[in-house]
Amino acid sequence: MADDTLINDLLPEWTAFRDTAAHRHPDSGTACAAWTTRDIVAHQAGNAVELVRVLAAHLDRRSVPDTRTFEQREPPFRQMSDEDRIAALDHVIAELARVLERGLDEPDAWVPWTGRQMKVAWFGAHMRSELILHRWDLIGDDELATTQLAQPWMTTHAVEAVGRPLLRRGTAELPDTSFNARLRVSDQPDVILTGGADPNISLGPAQDGTQPALTTDAAARVLLLWGRQPADMTRLHSNVGPDQLGTVRTLLGGY
Repeated sequence: MADDTLINDLLPEWTAFRDTAAHRHPDSGTACAAWTTRDIVAHQAGNAVELVRVLAAHLDRRSVPDTRTFEQREPPFRQMSDEDRIAALDHVIAELARVLERGLDEPDAWVPWTGRQMKVAWFGAHMRSELILHRWDLIGDDELATTQLAQPWMTTHAVEAVGRPLLRRGTAELPDTSFNARLRVSDQPDVILTGGADPNISLGPAQDGTQPALTTDAAARVLLLWGRQPADMTRLHSNVGPDQLGTVRTLLGGY
């Protein structure tokens, strides 16, 4: 299968991300406060390289290496010219698609990744979620970003595959703070946040609408889970009071 077809099949959000990134000045600011477009492209290239490195080792039945940190994998791409950086990202995305194709026969096999275990199928979902999220960082609440963020699998992946790391930064600011909160979207499972000595994030049946919760739309909830917020904050409705709302926003401080 040709690389372009394979990428479209396994990483369908790639083209929209690339087109958006290519039309932004490399120095332009983004919704990631410390990052420019150049930094996001370097981050995506580092993500793709590491996903390939770890998943290919598993598929080749080699010892799976420890996942390298952002600080270890991104500098080579940050040091490239802007043109070379985009070309390098093109190359590693094609390589990732080829490795993901190899993993289609064992989607439920577990692979070590950043101190936890990820299913083989989650490797593709993880890159897809990064493409969607960081495109939003570049362009904001356009129609495509909202549609992509609102897909139910985006919430499921954030909770089941990335949940605890998503809470890590916020947890450090809330030592021993015990609470239980729900992020609610109509006709979807609730996202349940538990704070305390062993913080947790999970999906659960939606409770009666009279129960305390933060209620929003599906796209905005994904942004909140990743430590972001829509431009229009009236999309978020809360009946939990200022203390718990502030605690939840601190817990969801970003990955």
